[in-house]
Order: sequence, then C-alpha cells, then structure tokens
Amino acid sequence: MSLPTYRSSAPSSTYSTPPASVDELIARVDKLLPEIAEGVIERERNRQLPYAALSSLAAAGVLTCRIPNAYGGPGGTVEDVIGLLIRIAAVDSNAAQALRPGFGFLEGLLASQSDNAEQDRALWFDRYLQGTVVGNAGWEVGGANGSVSARLVREGDHYRVNGSKYYSTGALYADWVLAIALDENDQPLSFVLPRDREGLELIDDFDAMGQRLTASGTTHLNNVVVYPEELRPPRAVDGKRSIITPFVQLFLGAVEAGIARNALNDAKDFAQHHARPIVHSSAKRSVDDPYVELSVGDISARAYAAEAVVLRAAQAIDRAWSNGLDVDSIEEAAIEVAQAQYIAAESALKAAELVFDVGGASATGRSYNLDRHWRNARTVANHNPRHWKAAAVGASHLKGTQLPTSGLF
Repeated sequence: MSLPTYRSSAPSSTYSTPPASVDELIARVDKLLPEIAEGVIERERNRQLPYAALSSLAAAGVLTCRIPNAYGGPGGTVEDVIGLLIRIAAVDSNAAQALRPGFGFLEGLLASQSDNAEQDRALWFDRYLQGTVVGNAGWEVGGANGSVSARLVREGDHYRVNGSKYYSTGALYADWVLAIALDENDQPLSFVLPRDREGLELIDDFDAMGQRLTASGTTHLNNVVVYPEELRPPRAVDGKRSIITPFVQLFLGAVEAGIARNALNDAKDFAQHHARPIVHSSAKRSVDDPYVELSVGDISARAYAAEAVVLRAAQAIDRAWSNGLDVDSIEEAAIEVAQAQYIAAESALKAAELVFDVGGASATGRSYNLDRHWRNARTVANHNPRHWKAAAVGASHLKGTQLPTSGLF
C-alpha cells in the first residue's frame, strides 16, 4: 500500500538554517500557527491528515528544540519543549501529539550512555537539523498491554522482521519509523527503519473517537530487512526508571493543556460571534450574560491550571538533568509528572464540557465541531488512566512506595 509521506504537501515556509535559539524557534512556530489553525475544524471532521502542518513544523525546526548548541541546535530545555507543544496543541492537538515519537527519540539520544552514544547523537542530531521526522510503531493488540509478538530473526549479515503494530503515532508523517520486536531469545529489540523500506506498510485506520489525525493506525512489517546499524540501544534497564518515561508522559499532559486552551479560544469566539442570550436573560448580548461570563472564566481557570502544572513538572525534569539524572531526581520528576497529568486531564475534560455552557442548542451544531475538544481530551486521557496516577502518588506519600517503573510513569 503506497501512501504519501508528510512531505507530499510542501511547507509554505522553509528555512535554510536551523533555529539558532529557542526564541527564534518560538517565533517561527508562532508564525505558522494561524496557517495551521485555518481549516482545522474541517480537517478533523473530514479526516484530512495534516500533512502540511507537520511538514511546516518540521521545516521550522520544531523537533530540534532540545539539540544542544554544540551540535548546532537551539539548546532548549524540557520546559521550552512543553511550552512549544502547548502552543501547537492549542491550535491542533493532533499535530502536537504526532510529534511525540520524534521528541521522545531525541530525548533518548540525549540520555543514552551506550558505547557509541556520541556518534549516534552526531548522526541523528544532524538528521533532525535537516528536518527529519521520526514516527512510532511499537505497541500491538491482542495480548497483555505492552506485550510484543513481532519477531526479528537474523538472516546472514542482516535481520528480517515480521509482525503488525498498532498505535503507530505519527508514522504516516515520518521519514523514519521506530519499532520493536522480539529476537530469537525472546528479548525485545528496538530498531529504526526508513519510511520507504520495502515491506513496511502504514495504514491510516485509527478509529478512536478523538485525536483521529495523529496517524496512529496500523503498521505491518512484512518480512522487512533490518540492518545491524538500524538496531537501537535499550533506553532503560528493567526495574530502573529512565528520565525518558516522565518526559513522554508529560508530553500527553502538554497536549491536554493545549486542548483546554483551544476550548477557551472557541468558547470566547462562540460567545462573541454566534451565541444569543437565553430568553429570560438580563443581558441583550451573550457576552454580558453573567453565566456566560462565569463559564468562560471557569474554562480560562482550568486552562491556566493545566498549563501551570505541566510547566512546573517540566521544571522537575530539567532539574533531574541538572542533577546528573540521579535516581532521586528522576523519581521526583516522575511524581510531579503523574500529578500534572492528573490535573491536566481533568482540567481539559471539564473545560471541553463547559464550552457548551456559553451557548444554547446551537452550540451543539456539527458545523462548529465543539465536541472535538472533549473527544480529543478524553482520548488522550485514556492513554494512561489517571486514577492509577493519583493512587500511585498517594501510595508514595503514605508508605514511601516508589512509582511503578512501567512506561506509564
């Protein structure tokens, strides 16, 4: 099945050099956001994948944010990344989430302590600086959550992999696809494949009620060749927490914060340009109705809370980096991220519900597509049930129990 890569829609703005600083990167992204916002309702309603949006963001260098200055990157912090993601998600939460594998892969490069980590960083940082996008094809369906059945078998000087993946976030927009399979000793091995590798089949069949345009569908690995240099070093040791896990979890919190901000923007627009006061209202304009004012203020507070907690948790991850990624700092970052995710998800869900309180029955019109905010927030929240987050943090406070070392914390 031949599908276009994200570059099938040329970006409207291209840059000959990567952003030299975080401020320059923010300026580039902010310039793109109005264009990305245009048509977002139609894209979501008609399942039109945002190829142009992802292409433009990649061309602007959004994925280079964390690349150190020494390698030619902006040298941004995790807090910088989270701030950028909130900006993007406040316009198109699908586009923001589709960037998650690329940011996670780069964070893994930064944290790697493998024997060839320095050469690996030089290679991939250069690719990122040239606009490369990495997608994901890791998880499967049919077995226990997190189980892998895809098989990687040695064949002479290379390997062959067979299997099917689901939740392949961002893969349709990517130049490279990161996957995982079991070797002949039943050990999981990660590998990264070029998007056009023969036998790599990407299908847009993601059928969730929200975040429909994250390209999180099926990936088939049909006897695909994998070369030794495409194998990836393990990101974490069993039973030991990696700083990457809190980062990719906080990424979801940032998407929730952006959804809450998007809901606020739509609530304001609907109240100002579309809503009518209810018949017994004391106001002649909806913007003067005290309960509309209350609803918008409530939504604003929840968007503010979501953004504040994820940015604070980002600071905890940055502190862990500053402390040399010691065990205690990583554990504290994981706790802060779990708390931030809980509040961000709850805030986004409530903000998305309250949008409908700024108008009457007309607010439910499909042309406004206001329900997308709740559907998107609910879908992101279901990636990792938030009650487990709260319970794990509670056990930590009450009994000193460490958070699980699964990929959810």
